[in-house]
Amino acid sequence: MTDRTPAADAAETDSVSRRTYLQATGAAALGAAGLAGCVGRTTGTLATRVTDQPADIGDFESLVVTVQGIWLGAEGAESGADGNETDGDGGDDANATDGDDDGNETDDGDGDEPAGREYHEFDESQEADLVRLQNGETQLIDERELSVGTYQFLQLDVTNVDGTLEGGDEADVDLPGNAPLTFNEAFEVRENTRTRFTADFAPVRRGNGSYLLRPVPRGIEVSYGGTDEGDGGGNESDGGS
Repeated sequence: MTDRTPAADAAETDSVSRRTYLQATGAAALGAAGLAGCVGRTTGTLATRVTDQPADIGDFESLVVTVQGIWLGAEGAESGADGNETDGDGGDDANATDGDDDGNETDDGDGDEPAGREYHEFDESQEADLVRLQNGETQLIDERELSVGTYQFLQLDVTNVDGTLEGGDEADVDLPGNAPLTFNEAFEVRENTRTRFTADFAPVRRGNGSYLLRPVPRGIEVSYGGTDEGDGGGNESDGGS
């Protein structure tokens, strides 16, 4: 049997207490660091809406566009598009060019994926009938929380276009380059603020009788703050902020 002195017992107790203290404080520090990482991420809301410029929409009885998601371009991201500028003849029909090769042209998907852009797929695909979205009418297709920051562009992932002409004939409607519709308008997502991005596009009749669905750069609207009444779809007037 080993004799233990009071001094030895006290030293051992002190050593155990010190180890316990260090372990406890270390765990607390790690927990605090993890918590700081969670609460330090600031977000805002992006509400994406769509509308239609006149152009050749008068030819249609209905023009239903299906959107499955959006791409967003953060700082330094590449859209993969050559831009959505048009010949600009002025007026509402500024985008009424043949549009076969210019405008919102992109690769046909055979090349590399553009760098840096973020894809956000909708929980459910959204359908918008552009015939019903005229004269200032807009439709909410998505609302989500995003990290605060500046975004250089927004693209719509249009997966289907179903057009019926006045008289009942089916319309042949294409996307430029069969690629996402690109809206080259920088916008911010601000902390605890709703950013409303309205993407404006329209069908343009081509010489061969088909139609091209094109973005309308001058029709893009970005506003901050305010609320969207009746969010969740439906056709609503965009009253601004």
